[in-house]
Amino acid sequence: MPGDPVSWLQRYRTVDTRMVEFVAAVWPGCIAGLPAQPDEDTITIQLVDALSKNSDVRRLGVIEYHFEPFGRANGKAYSKGEIDWIVLLDQYRYHYVAYECKRLNVVHGGRRRSLAAEYVAEGLLRFITEQYAEGLPVGCMLGYVMDGDVPDARRSVQGAIRRRRQEVGFTGRTSPAATSPSMERFVSDHVRRSGAAIEIRHTLLPFR
Repeated sequence: MPGDPVSWLQRYRTVDTRMVEFVAAVWPGCIAGLPAQPDEDTITIQLVDALSKNSDVRRLGVIEYHFEPFGRANGKAYSKGEIDWIVLLDQYRYHYVAYECKRLNVVHGGRRRSLAAEYVAEGLLRFITEQYAEGLPVGCMLGYVMDGDVPDARRSVQGAIRRRRQEVGFTGRTSPAATSPSMERFVSDHVRRSGAAIEIRHTLLPFR
């Protein structure tokens, strides 16, 4: 697998496809009993905890919560921040499938805020700048749709990507991915500032 970028790309896609199937399976139990509008970390902790207990999930790789990718400057390593969670694919820190989580359609005081702009600026963009998943061909976004209106959230996210298409290197190409009653998926293709391509795999989950 090392040195074979096509095989690595397929492995990343396969891991994400399988992982999202597990996410959909545990999702109802994760959100059961949570308050109406919990914060992002509260939801993510429940999700990662449920996934980590599943033996089939563990066969895909090691799940790490709040993973810190390292950068290097002047021969010294430094933290580049925290990815919400990852699936580590080997014994090194380099090969992993990263999941960044954001809330969408948050309801507060009877008013709804899309937060699609934040989803792009504080999530997707970090893959484009290689703050997250440096040198890797795939990055994954999980959107927690707090009012349950997944089609509206998808339209808002895709609109936010198009509005910032130059900044996020959006090629203009999206493709649907497998969906189910408990989630909706699509893939957007981007070119990083380094010139390398990356596909962002979006999963939108209704919180209801």
